[in-house]
Amino acid sequence: MFLMATLKLVFALAVFGLVILVGIKVVPPYFSNYEFQDAVKTEALQSTYTARSEEDIRTAIIKQAHSYDIELTDKQVHVTRSGSGIGNGAIAIECDYSVPLELPGYSTSVDFHVSSKNRGIY
Repeated sequence: MFLMATLKLVFALAVFGLVILVGIKVVPPYFSNYEFQDAVKTEALQSTYTARSEEDIRTAIIKQAHSYDIELTDKQVHVTRSGSGIGNGAIAIECDYSVPLELPGYSTSVDFHVSSKNRGIY
């Protein structure tokens, strides 16, 4: 009877430890993506009303991604500006990236797609 209760306790602690380990590995990339998505929305909003070039916006997005430990290249960030002048056009920003996950006995990657569009008020 005592042995069975001990085995149940050890098994429960092992499962609990595995859940904690998986959470430690999985949650940070999703949290970083959430923060990065907010930064991209803010950049799209602000860039609609400035004369910054698409390349300047792309550079700013990559810099923001690095602050959240997300590695992006120029080819992963697509910036499209339409319309003429400041405030009367539209801007679209799209980023695709993957984060590798190394779990005990299992490796995979999680794909993220971050995008934001904003239209001027004029």
